[in-house]
Amino acid sequence: MNSGLVCATLAYLIWGLFPLYFRVIQYLPPLEIVLHRMVWALLFLLGVLAWRKQWQWIRQLNRRLIIGFTFSALLLSINWLVYIWAANSGRVVDASLGYFINPLVNVLLGVVILKERLRGIQWLCIGIAAAGVLWLTFAAGHLPWVALTLAFSFGIYGVLRKIATLGALEGLTLETALLFPLALLLMSIGENHFTNAPAGIQLITILAGPITAIPLLLFAFAARKISMTQLGLLQYITPSMQLILAIWLWHEPFGTHKMIGFGLIWLALILFTSESVLRQHKRQ
Repeated sequence: MNSGLVCATLAYLIWGLFPLYFRVIQYLPPLEIVLHRMVWALLFLLGVLAWRKQWQWIRQLNRRLIIGFTFSALLLSINWLVYIWAANSGRVVDASLGYFINPLVNVLLGVVILKERLRGIQWLCIGIAAAGVLWLTFAAGHLPWVALTLAFSFGIYGVLRKIATLGALEGLTLETALLFPLALLLMSIGENHFTNAPAGIQLITILAGPITAIPLLLFAFAARKISMTQLGLLQYITPSMQLILAIWLWHEPFGTHKMIGFGLIWLALILFTSESVLRQHKRQ
C-alpha cells in the first residue's frame, strides 16, 4: 500500500512539473518537441524491455490490436502537442482546467462508449461542470478549446487503453513504435532546430524519453497497489501544481470570471470525489 501511494504521488508530481520542463526547451517548436519525445521515449522503453527481457507480448500483436493502438497513439500525440503548445504559450491555466475536468469527462465517456450507468449525484456533477465550461465560454467569448481538447483526447485515450490487452509499458512502447517512422520522416523534411540548439538544450531534449516514460511506469505500478479512489484523489496533484505555477510563477491572468468557472468545476469534483469515497467506505 505505502509503495503504491509513493509511486502514484511521484508520478503526479512529475506530471505537475512538466510545464517547467517544456519552458526550458521552448527553443524548439511544439511539434518538434513532440517528435523528439516519441523518438527518445521509444529508445528508453526498448532499453527497459531489454533489461527486463519482456518480449512475450509481441506474440499477441494482430491487426485489430495495431489499429486500436494507432488510434490511441494519435490521440496521445494530439494531447502532447496541445499541452506543450499551451505550456509554452502562457496557457498553463487552460491546460490545468483540462486535467481538472478530465475525471468527469471519463465518467461521461463511460456512459457514451462503454454503456455504463451513472448515479444521480454523478449526473449532477457533470451538469455542474458543464455549467462551469459554459460560463467560461460565455465570459471568454469562445470555447475553452485547450482544456476540452486535453480532457477529451486523454479521456478517449484512456478508454482505448482500458479495453486494450497490453499493459502500460508494452502499450506505450507499441504506440511510440507506430509513430516512430512518422516522427523520423517529419524530422527529416522539416526545419531542424535541434541540431542548431545549444548542447545543454539537446541533452535536456533527449531526457524527454525517460521523463515521458518514468511517470507512466510509476503510475502503472501504483494502479496495481492502491484503489482507483485513492488514485482519483491523488490525480488532482497535477492540475493543482500546474495552476499554482501558472498564477504565481508566470503570472497568468486568473480573473473573477475564471474563478467562477473553476469554482463550479471544483464544486463538481468535490461532490464527485466525496460520493466515491463514501461509497467505497460503505462497501468496505
